[in-house]
Amino acid sequence: MTATAPNFTQKLARWLPRIPLMDRYIARELTLPFLFGVGAFSSIGVSIGALFELIRKVTEFGLPAALVLEVFLLKLPEYVVLAFPMSTLLATMMTYSRFSSDSELTALRASGVSIRRIVVPAVVLSLLITGLSFVVNEVIAPASTERATVILARALDEEKPPFQEGNITFQQQQPAADGSGDELVRFFHARKFDGETMSDITVVDFSQEEGEDGLKQIVSADTATWDFSRNLWEFTNGTIYAVSPSGSFRQIIRFDRQDLQLPRTPLDLAGRTKKNEEMNIAEATEYLDVLRQTGDEKAVRKLETNIQQKYSIPFACVVFGLVGSAVGVRPQRTGKATSFGVSIVIIFGYYLLSFITTAMGESGVISPFVAGWLPLGLGLGAGLLLLARLSR
Repeated sequence: MTATAPNFTQKLARWLPRIPLMDRYIARELTLPFLFGVGAFSSIGVSIGALFELIRKVTEFGLPAALVLEVFLLKLPEYVVLAFPMSTLLATMMTYSRFSSDSELTALRASGVSIRRIVVPAVVLSLLITGLSFVVNEVIAPASTERATVILARALDEEKPPFQEGNITFQQQQPAADGSGDELVRFFHARKFDGETMSDITVVDFSQEEGEDGLKQIVSADTATWDFSRNLWEFTNGTIYAVSPSGSFRQIIRFDRQDLQLPRTPLDLAGRTKKNEEMNIAEATEYLDVLRQTGDEKAVRKLETNIQQKYSIPFACVVFGLVGSAVGVRPQRTGKATSFGVSIVIIFGYYLLSFITTAMGESGVISPFVAGWLPLGLGLGAGLLLLARLSR
């Protein structure tokens, strides 16, 4: 009897690492409550954050059901990302609490399996969910949220152009020569912008020229456009006023066309209309470089804190997985309802702490990095400490 050639599945199985039976069993038990948590927490989040508002717009504006369903589905990824850490906590607590109440943990420990080894599948699963969360948070959620905003605005006839239409203001600052902090170097204001041309321009230049201590220059023009080939502004139909320290006009020059070497930042500011949830980390970092040139420290700190949270939120899956496992493996006899209740308490405490640190980061009390990662650090420390005590 001739042996048949191994098929592709058998060949692949030889190369893949063999997963122990215990790990497969724990992973299978973790999967169902995790999926339940994703569905439950996502539904609650999207209902509070989007569904009720969509229902109100349906009653007020008569939006078609198909459009409302499309917007609802496009909004889901934004809330699924937030549900991943909470679902990880719920899954680990419910699974390991059941193991403990059914004496399965006692049997495993009697067989020589340590507590640390028992929670390894939960930690590995948390790392996989962290990677998935990064993909959704960076690739899917920003694009779908932006698309939902555009579709809804078009349906309500409230669509805005992809740029700021008026009152573009830019304040350029630089470190003072005496080291006393930052000082205002240039002020730029445009009353209107049509996507290419800025209108009704006023530029006040406080930079000092050699031999003219305190000299200020004021430029007023009808229009200004950015020349991408030469990297400068082209002003038309305007006047340049040279102002002496005493406040008198030293020189007045009228022009039909004038090239000025000013930063491109006003154009970048006018072209940015995305909200924080519609930007991924790369887009937010790019916009941060623009904001830093404006000297608006409050806006800079807020965006820096938001960027740190874009990094830290996916890693909350690992922390919640570790904390849930450590709480679940304690000797106890609790039901699923109790585990769910404890999960809600832990989630509320974590997000309350996150809200406080975010406010402190945006106000400058602590650094944006600390604001984004402090709740995770405390949660990780608590989980490791509890796991170490149970492993003794």
